[in-house]
Amino acid sequence: MTVIAMTQEMATLGSDVAQGVAAALGLRVVQHEVGDTVAERMQVKHSLIRRMREGRAGWIEKRAVDPDVFAVYAAEEVLDLALDGNVVISGWGATYLLAEVSHIPCIRVCAPRDARVTWLMEHLDSDERDLAEEEIERSDNAHAARIQHRFGVALADSLNYDLVLNTGRVSVASCVEQIVTLTRRPEFQPTPASTAYLRALALRARIRAALLANPDTVDANITTDIHGSDVTLRGMAASHKERERAAEVIGGVEGVTSVDNQLRVIEFGTNRFTGSKH
Repeated sequence: MTVIAMTQEMATLGSDVAQGVAAALGLRVVQHEVGDTVAERMQVKHSLIRRMREGRAGWIEKRAVDPDVFAVYAAEEVLDLALDGNVVISGWGATYLLAEVSHIPCIRVCAPRDARVTWLMEHLDSDERDLAEEEIERSDNAHAARIQHRFGVALADSLNYDLVLNTGRVSVASCVEQIVTLTRRPEFQPTPASTAYLRALALRARIRAALLANPDTVDANITTDIHGSDVTLRGMAASHKERERAAEVIGGVEGVTSVDNQLRVIEFGTNRFTGSKH
């Protein structure tokens, strides 16, 4: 059940590397599909999501999509894809969402700016270098800002990855060979502990998405402790209705078999907190 997480930066040849790795290992590649799935869930156009990710959406368009809500749904999709296995996930924060899962290699593919500009001009059949430079800069700025906001890390920090490949110096074929070799190393073989950790991450993401999708729990401040398929809820609820509704929503999430509701209800206007006996 091989899973590989890769970055998706414009004009780095990362897509070619991802396709090559997938072909060599018999995996599928997921790139734009994550955004398309989440766009349908949020009932917005696929093209809007792509423009937002590339930094080309206008301020009116941006109002149609809450980026934090989108991030929750995208995380759920990425983690479920990783749990299914046999996939190369390109972009969508996969290298950061899956960084703590020891058997999943996280790869960054990059390239010098001049090489990227030249590639983009050729790809667009254009001789307007300034426009190509602006397009890459716009995309890079949007990408870096998104990663900083969501994960609190710098996109270019090599410590965020297990392997960084520069296609300005290393051919696509050589990149593919290095990634395939890495996946076969003992450090990147799944263990019961790493698989259980991934399963817990995916379940927690499903729970967050389910709470966000329900109007009764969208603002709930809940922490989840997960042990296998058993979930304990901790934190504060604004009302008894929210407390009970949260347990009901989470109990209906795929993969949850039991819910221990330890949420406490805030009684506004007092200093009291009530628990399950009230």
